[in-house]
Amino acid sequence: MKRTSIILLFATLLCSFAPPPDEQEALRQWTPAAVISDEAVKTCTLDSCFKAYPISDAIFKRMQGKSYKADCTIPRSSLRYLHVLHRNADGNSQLGELVCNASIAEDLLVIFRQLYELNYKIERIVLIDEYGADDERSMAANNTSCFNYRVVSGSKKLSKHAQGLAIDINPLYNPCLHLGTGKVEPSNAKAYATNRHKITNTKVPIIDKQDPCYQQFVQHGFTWGGNWLSVKDYQHFEKSKQILTNIKNKLPIKAKK
Repeated sequence: MKRTSIILLFATLLCSFAPPPDEQEALRQWTPAAVISDEAVKTCTLDSCFKAYPISDAIFKRMQGKSYKADCTIPRSSLRYLHVLHRNADGNSQLGELVCNASIAEDLLVIFRQLYELNYKIERIVLIDEYGADDERSMAANNTSCFNYRVVSGSKKLSKHAQGLAIDINPLYNPCLHLGTGKVEPSNAKAYATNRHKITNTKVPIIDKQDPCYQQFVQHGFTWGGNWLSVKDYQHFEKSKQILTNIKNKLPIKAKK
């Protein structure tokens, strides 16, 4: 009788720490943008919350005609689908997803895991396809995204996003400012484009050189759009083919002229 009571007590305690069934299902299915409790996070290993996968048929179906356009020259096999856990604007754990180039997949997993462990807030991370691969819509919603086969805004040159080698972090509060024209992308982010050191009304951190996000990406060989001259793309981090080749061959990285 005593043994039975102990077993029942143990089972009761175990159930009290278990997340609700909907959270368990969200984790199992990795439902993008699902908010889960810290108790739910404890039921899985962090390794399982930061993983890269080949692009499955189901994911590719979501991308076709949107981020993966009919004229896309990037092989599907060179891309990876990432699961990442992040803290949203309210500080809660949220399930995120990204498509990136396979060559930076491990970098991104390490960076996002470190940012999560630092409780760094990233409001939303879902595929840009949820916004019809419309960059303006995705940025306006403060959605963090990576791969999108498109040209650089205002040009005919393919963006690093088209190769899955660039990522935009919290783009609403870290917009792209064209210094020559004063154009701001997204258009609803003008208040966050200048005098950034005085901005205090954001739900998530402002990216600058003291910011953990900046520090993590730079440590992994990414360049920051906030350092550019004619354009200040505060949301943008990218890794060039030169840097990737140098890292692979263990060569020193040469500064751009």
